[in-house]
Amino acid sequence: MLTAMRGWLSSWVAKALFVLLILSFAVWGIGDFVTGRGRAPTAVATVGDREVPLADATDAYRRQLAELQRTFGPQFQPLAPLRQRIAEDAVNRLVTLTAIAAEAEARGIVVTDDALREAVFSAQAFQGLDGRFSRVAFDAFLRNAGLTEARFLELLRGDVKRQQLLAAVRAGAVAPVALAAPVLAFRAEEREVLAVEMPFIAAAAPPEPAEDQLRRFWENNAERFTAPEYRRFALVALTVEDVAREITPTEAQLRAAYDARAAEFQKAERRTIEQAVLADEAAARALAQAWREGLDFASVEARAAEAGGTAVALGAVTAAELPDATLAEAAFGAGAGAVLEPLRTPFGWHVMRVVAIAPATTRSFEEVREELARDVAGELAAERIYSIANRVEDSIAEGIPLAEVARRHALRLRDIPAMDRNGRAPDGTRIDLAPWGTRAIDTVFATEPGPPTRLVEADGANFFAVQVEAVTPPALRPFETIAAEVRRAWEEAERRRAMETQAAQLLAAVQGGTPFEAAAAAQGWTARRIGPFNRAARGAGAPPPAVLQAIFGLAPGGVTMVEANEAFIVVSLARVIRPDPTPERLEPVRAALSSALADDLEAQFAQAIQTRAGARIDPRAIRIMVGTDP
Repeated sequence: MLTAMRGWLSSWVAKALFVLLILSFAVWGIGDFVTGRGRAPTAVATVGDREVPLADATDAYRRQLAELQRTFGPQFQPLAPLRQRIAEDAVNRLVTLTAIAAEAEARGIVVTDDALREAVFSAQAFQGLDGRFSRVAFDAFLRNAGLTEARFLELLRGDVKRQQLLAAVRAGAVAPVALAAPVLAFRAEEREVLAVEMPFIAAAAPPEPAEDQLRRFWENNAERFTAPEYRRFALVALTVEDVAREITPTEAQLRAAYDARAAEFQKAERRTIEQAVLADEAAARALAQAWREGLDFASVEARAAEAGGTAVALGAVTAAELPDATLAEAAFGAGAGAVLEPLRTPFGWHVMRVVAIAPATTRSFEEVREELARDVAGELAAERIYSIANRVEDSIAEGIPLAEVARRHALRLRDIPAMDRNGRAPDGTRIDLAPWGTRAIDTVFATEPGPPTRLVEADGANFFAVQVEAVTPPALRPFETIAAEVRRAWEEAERRRAMETQAAQLLAAVQGGTPFEAAAAAQGWTARRIGPFNRAARGAGAPPPAVLQAIFGLAPGGVTMVEANEAFIVVSLARVIRPDPTPERLEPVRAALSSALADDLEAQFAQAIQTRAGARIDPRAIRIMVGTDP
């Protein structure tokens, strides 16, 4: 690639383009570049006269990514289009919150400290097993969310303001009983049916087939017995791991890495702390004095509860894990066994006892030498891999076969004799193309036989190139090689056809006036009464979804047959149980409908105030968040 670029740059076409580029600067000037118009934006959106800071949007985007990784595992690394969508969702939420916050302030809504405290103490997420506020749960939430206590309270105050405004909007959403009644009738209606299940496997074995029967079946079901397209190809791999294996870091590099990561190898001092939080200063001071005089922690918990507060064992924590700097300074400045004077925060008066102290420790250079060597080699490999990739690209551009490219640059070469679009060999085994997976498969099947592809970068500075050597088009597999498979498929089809015939005969008999149970018995089947169940029935005892849908499409006395779970099922509607629209049954439905109406009103209100405020989003800022801005 680089060789081709150098050749192009030396051509008269390139020279002419450079002349035009210089002239364009002379005509239009370079003011845009020196006056800062191209500098990165600080806001991702504006809502009226308010800005949504790019930093806040980036934090929200990263938190959402982290949440997805906690859900799907650390291997979840979304590609750029999905990252773009996640970033847009994060920005849209912040724009909505900003617009609602502006409207709340314009209407003079305020949140007092007492209201804020009540919001925290009543939040279920921050309650312990006893149903009371748990400082441990609260601190754990702050750590997981990556928020300081002050920042969280600031965000919460804004959220409470917004909720007060939105509560007024939602208050008018009340679904009438006239709307709830038909919804209840639809959702809660139950049905019982008589059913006969005819499994395919229950059919008698068909007579021994002649070879010409099997051959006709093979020909008539050619798609079923056709082998997929296979491709033979070579693949060269250039990965950071490969390059790192060839690198031995120097002692100086290891020492420099150790010094740069010193904090990582230091284990901070931890203190085991017990804490009580009370609203009243006098009660807090009295509790502190009693604690110093020997009151045990169980008694501290009881006295705190009597005073309307809480007491929790925080366990072993670092200074950074305590949510308030004043609390951390006091707790880590006292000796073991000390009970501190009460300290005030927005949550009340804190009384803390230092139970035990675990001093800070540091892992020595020799203890982490192997880890450092591995990491430094990886970092050096990540730096060098692009220069290696450029040299490989040059070789490919020269038309050198991929096998020779691999030999020349000491790359891993794999020769895959045959692979289908699902990444499987003809015997059905999966071909391991890690770390590229479907990216490599897609590249192979998008490439015509001939010269190798350019290097493809995927999965974080890991490269591969493929050379498709041959394509075997889809073809009907010879009968002789799959005769046993054809016979099994023919037998399955015959059993299915036999059961379909019996099900159709039972259906016709019932439709002709024969009672369902009598018609079933005449064919040697026993009808079962199943139900009652509603439309949402799932799990053990419930019919398969296809059968359930058919049942609720029947008129009273109706009968039908459905194929499901390797069987034909014939059902006759025996009883319809319509719900009694009592107030007790209607109220939950009406409440759910009211909530849905309120959600719609809230969304319309939010959209209206955004439109009125003139909300504008900067697409470039979103690209910066995602890392795709050129």
